[in-house]
Amino acid sequence: MTFSHMCQLSVTSLFVLVWLAEKSHSSGGLQDSMAQLQTRFAVSFYQTLAETENSSNLVVSPASVSWSLGLLQLGARGGTLLQLEAALGYNVNDVQIQNFLLHSHADVSDSSQGTWLQRTCTLLIQSGIQLLFDFTQHATAWANTSLLRANFSQSRHSDSPVEQSGYSHDETWPLQAGSTSGELSGSGEAQGDDVLWGHRLQMALITTVAFQGVWQKQFVFSNTHNLPFILPDGRSIKVPMMYQAAEVRFGQFRTVLGQWYTVLELPFLGHLLCLQVILPSERKTLLSSLESQLTTRQLSSWDTGLRRTKMDIFMPRFKMHNMFNLRSVLLSMGVSDAFNPTAADFTGISLENRLYISDAFHEVRIEVREEGMKAVAATAMVLLKRSRAPVFKADRPFVFLLRQINTGSILFMGRVVNPAA
Repeated sequence: MTFSHMCQLSVTSLFVLVWLAEKSHSSGGLQDSMAQLQTRFAVSFYQTLAETENSSNLVVSPASVSWSLGLLQLGARGGTLLQLEAALGYNVNDVQIQNFLLHSHADVSDSSQGTWLQRTCTLLIQSGIQLLFDFTQHATAWANTSLLRANFSQSRHSDSPVEQSGYSHDETWPLQAGSTSGELSGSGEAQGDDVLWGHRLQMALITTVAFQGVWQKQFVFSNTHNLPFILPDGRSIKVPMMYQAAEVRFGQFRTVLGQWYTVLELPFLGHLLCLQVILPSERKTLLSSLESQLTTRQLSSWDTGLRRTKMDIFMPRFKMHNMFNLRSVLLSMGVSDAFNPTAADFTGISLENRLYISDAFHEVRIEVREEGMKAVAATAMVLLKRSRAPVFKADRPFVFLLRQINTGSILFMGRVVNPAA
């Protein structure tokens, strides 16, 4: 699917395959504290995954993963709940927090401006498993969550849980059937089809986040030219580089180790969401070094440190697709009991069976572009009129964030190492 004058992101997170084991505040203050906690989780999650994927393009959706962990909290008890709460920093069983999350995430879409963000959760349940009424009620109220019955004993020979959910690949880019048979990229241990889609599988939670936005000031296709982009190893390649002159929010900041970097903010129509691009000021600064120093405090400083500035902006057109097994990532973040057949406590979901998490999978696709899909056929030189306007030129690896402006929530976070990859 192609969109014009826009940045399109879509993420499908096949998150949480749960198995049977044989053994049995004020509103302002709350918003500020939740913004800090959500940012802390997003940065921690991204850095944990980035350490294992340090040489390639990367995009993840912290919002999708935290949404799934929040849904799990509704059915977790004991130490399992405490670990999920420690990872997120909050407990969604608190009615005030649950209402805050539901309402803050409902304010993003503005169809009149061509901007929309949609989250859906589908919980596939093995036929015959008896769920607790309270969990069913809370889960169905949790941001478009639907409960569907499935026969996993036959899915090995027919449909995967994703196919049984009824999602279309063209609409939401979900995981492909059989993609969990050891072909996933990223960290963690993929399992075989006979295990994943075999008779022991009892529940699967599929979380989907899709976004479409129109730039506040659109890039013009005729201003896009093939220009150099410097790869981490020093090699230079030619990539389609978009250009525009615009007044944007821009600032220069320094890490705790004294490394300077710049932040550019490109808003979408409606001013509900923005794309922030983080670029090391010195070409010799490794992007991995900057990534490791990003903190909640650093990101909070951008709110007051960004100033409106007229600039010449060069941004590469790029798209990428990542799939990860997140089991080891979540384990390293302290979510361990949930994966342990003897320690997991999901008695808030079902009392008659002992449930635990087998694996967690995450898939993301992203495309950032201006109008049109035509490839630039010839290398061209961009000659700009001499001006005093500063230049932001993303001609080397950079980090990006898609953020919700009113809450600061990080919906997507990633890095571009090679726009042509």
